[in-house]
Amino acid sequence: MGRIYNGMPAKHLGTEGWHKPWSGGNGGSCVEALKLADGRVALRQSADPDGPALIYTPHAIEKFIQGAKDGEADFLLA
Repeated sequence: MGRIYNGMPAKHLGTEGWHKPWSGGNGGSCVEALKLADGRVALRQSADPDGPALIYTPHAIEKFIQGAKDGEADFLLA
């Protein structure tokens, strides 16, 4: 695998290891996550698995998840 960068085609990260941690009753269209060997996390849209992957540092993912747990993303639901 070559250089891993934000916005790269998700298909270049392979097909194995992707998970749907936030899947719901929306017909299968959801976010998929892949933990990379260096600890970063890739996210892709399941409806477009060959589309762009967003790459986040472990710190960014930790802050996002903790913020969501603390209600900081609740404005997205209103």
